[in-house]
Amino acid sequence: MFLDFFALGLLFFVGLTLFYGIIAIHDIPYEISKHRNHPHQDAIHVAGWISLFTLHAIWPFLWIWATLYREDRGWGFKQLQQQEQELEQKEQQLEDQNEELSAEITKLKRQVAIISKHVQQLEQQQGNQ
Repeated sequence: MFLDFFALGLLFFVGLTLFYGIIAIHDIPYEISKHRNHPHQDAIHVAGWISLFTLHAIWPFLWIWATLYREDRGWGFKQLQQQEQELEQKEQQLEDQNEELSAEITKLKRQVAIISKHVQQLEQQQGNQ
């Protein structure tokens, strides 16, 4: 008789432990998102409850979703924005340099034209003598 009650008590204990264990496990992505100050905390929490009904099929994706965001980095696009700004600055510098070089080439072409006129005049003067 004692073993029957012990087995029943053990069955309830194991059942309750599994029940609360599963509920605690489903909440891990929410706790991660809460710790990281994730902007989608509520959605992750609701999706965690929904994952209980899908036998935790979406739970790994919730874990990934929760760990993607960090408050200091955000989604990681700040670096892309900084790189984009740096590229725009470099592009502007190259355009300015290109304009300067084009102006210098035009100036040099004028000087070459003037020098070639002087050379032709000198050749004509030598040819006339």
